[in-house]
Amino acid sequence: MPKVKVKRTKPTLDMTPMVDLAFLLVTFFMLTTKFAPEEAVVVDTPSSVSEIKLPDTNIITITVDKDNRVFFGVDGQGTKESLLDKMGSKYGVSFTEEERKTFSLLTNFGVPVNQLKSYLSMEPTARKEVNQPGIPVDSARNELGDWVHQTRLTNQKVVVAIKGDVDVDYTIVQKVIQTLQDRKINRFNLVTDMENRPTNL
Repeated sequence: MPKVKVKRTKPTLDMTPMVDLAFLLVTFFMLTTKFAPEEAVVVDTPSSVSEIKLPDTNIITITVDKDNRVFFGVDGQGTKESLLDKMGSKYGVSFTEEERKTFSLLTNFGVPVNQLKSYLSMEPTARKEVNQPGIPVDSARNELGDWVHQTRLTNQKVVVAIKGDVDVDYTIVQKVIQTLQDRKINRFNLVTDMENRPTNL
């Protein structure tokens, strides 16, 4: 009796589930991605081997750029609006509701309180182009200490982080640390980069 030949067919693969899965993953990552907010100044942080991470919320970020300017930032829109009201009453400056809203959306800033009102009234494009002088940290007029103190009164859970440029003058960072110590803040974080850089010998 002859063998029955089974007709061979080409295997097929239905790609529909794979395409569905790919679109689901793309949608998931698009909806859950949190973009880094645009900062007033870009800093090249020094390298480090520490792997301690900052918390995601309740952070005061004090940034010192290579031109030795000090910038202040805190997260939380409600915290920022309340902070602006306290600083305004302390320095005798009143802010409109629109200026309060603009301030609550800023990541960080580097202008003295007496220039803050005009800075907030600028258009967003003009605000990016203006050269901010930095927050005063000298002993005669230390506004940074007031910003930190009022933020801690507004939100007692905040953690302080100092983010300095690799080329910053050490005396400015020392003034920032002294300002924190004058306000009884002896625990703070230094933001560094995890990349190893070549050392010049």
